Amino acid sequence: MTQTTLLLVEDDANLADGLLASLEQNGYKCLYADRASKVEALWADADLVVLDRQLPDGDSMTWLPNWKKIKDVPVIMLTAMVSVRDRVGGLDSGATDYMTKPFAEAELLARVRVHLRKPASEEEESEADDIVVGALRINLATRGVIYCENEVILTRTEFDLVAFLARNAGRVFTRDELLDQVWGYNHYPTTRTVDTHVLQLRQKLPEIEIETLRGVGYRMKNH
Repeated sequence: MTQTTLLLVEDDANLADGLLASLEQNGYKCLYADRASKVEALWADADLVVLDRQLPDGDSMTWLPNWKKIKDVPVIMLTAMVSVRDRVGGLDSGATDYMTKPFAEAELLARVRVHLRKPASEEEESEADDIVVGALRINLATRGVIYCENEVILTRTEFDLVAFLARNAGRVFTRDELLDQVWGYNHYPTTRTVDTHVLQLRQKLPEIEIETLRGVGYRMKNH
């Protein structure tokens, strides 16, 4: 299996040393740049980029759209800039995720895993684009949902949740497991968000049985 390559762009040498050691200990091959002028030469070799926003030669947000044209890879932006305007600006420039400093290494590692994870391998999608549970048909390739022969419009998260439950119909998942698998990491603010999305799915897909197992979690019945 080819080793996953991460590019770390960070001008704080102490922080960079610690992150590089942690990432390498977790099995990633790492490339490193301490300023924006060194990034372009390394970008194409990366599978994911951890990008500091404020660099000695400028705000990396200004170069990010052009770097993404070289290769469209997930970008986790790191910054001490915490306002909503700053976060929105970072995401609008092309960042996939946005973490404010200081942060826990464990959370960064979790987010790296999430953004490298594919919903389904190309092999799985080519073999079975459709998941069928009763009157529900989910097409993974088009992200389309047909229920009782009618198209149903779901939000991105609703689709990811119902597809995950349908793919694993009959299996019980705790709320924390669903947060990790669907939202991406265990540091999501509250497990109540799972309950809210399940309620929304029950309203849009009223005859699909997503069971609540009190004190445990949820499962979709395998019809």
